[in-house]
Amino acid sequence: MDRIDLFRIFARVVECSSFTRAGDTLGLPRSSVSAAVQELESRVGARLLHRTTRKVAPTQDGAAFYERCVRLVDDVEETESLFRRTEARLSGILRVDVPGRIGRLILAPALPDFLERFPQINIDLGVTDRAVNLIEGGIDCVLRVGPLIDSGLIARPIGELALINVASPAYLERNGIPETPADLSTHWVVNYASPSSGRVEDLEWVENGTLRGMPMRGRVSVNGAEAYIACCLAGLGLIQIPAYDVQHHLDAGELVEVMPDYRAVPMPMTLLYPHRQHLSRRLQVFADWLEALLKRKLLA
Repeated sequence: MDRIDLFRIFARVVECSSFTRAGDTLGLPRSSVSAAVQELESRVGARLLHRTTRKVAPTQDGAAFYERCVRLVDDVEETESLFRRTEARLSGILRVDVPGRIGRLILAPALPDFLERFPQINIDLGVTDRAVNLIEGGIDCVLRVGPLIDSGLIARPIGELALINVASPAYLERNGIPETPADLSTHWVVNYASPSSGRVEDLEWVENGTLRGMPMRGRVSVNGAEAYIACCLAGLGLIQIPAYDVQHHLDAGELVEVMPDYRAVPMPMTLLYPHRQHLSRRLQVFADWLEALLKRKLLA
């Protein structure tokens, strides 16, 4: 096994904190991953990893060596593609994670375009509304919607998603149409509980430049966008949701926007990468393509 392969394997073990998970992301058995790290340690003459039965972590030497490995691997990948005539020659697997609705409604239908442009790049697509660990999961990039928690990752802002208040015609016929926040005391909502924290947020709106909010009555709580929309369609209450998520329901008359002058603060949309000095060229072209797609489909 050549040195660059050893560097790649070692870097992935550090990122995944596991020989087994690193092997899974690289398509190698755990024994080959372990043997590669042992060979690398023998070559450099230093112990690079602390190994326990539950976790693998870099030593002080290993942490410094990891930073150099990542730079070298990225430089080699850039050098290998330096004289290629077109970016269609880029190759490899990209592991991407996006929110479920964006993955199903926006990304998956558009992927044939990207794969046609770059026939030697394959996509491993994860769709979830829960936060994922890029490093441990060996994920190249993740799209997140909402405020970010400082994670030490590279953040690429994409734009902001407009949030609107909607309800079904049947609900509004039974309960009336709220026109201002003062009308909300007689209304119901479908509660959305954060998949990660379980917290139910207040219904919010911006009034005279100030963010306001109030807790609302709700008989149903959900922790996923699909169920959130389904309950609203069933007439169980108001919901606040990104406009793209329900646009076809609005167009079909199945949902109606209410209180358009009292919308919540738009939600930021951000693409996150592991903290590396250089991004692989295949990740750069995918990120550029995804940003253009999202701006065209969600932010136009």
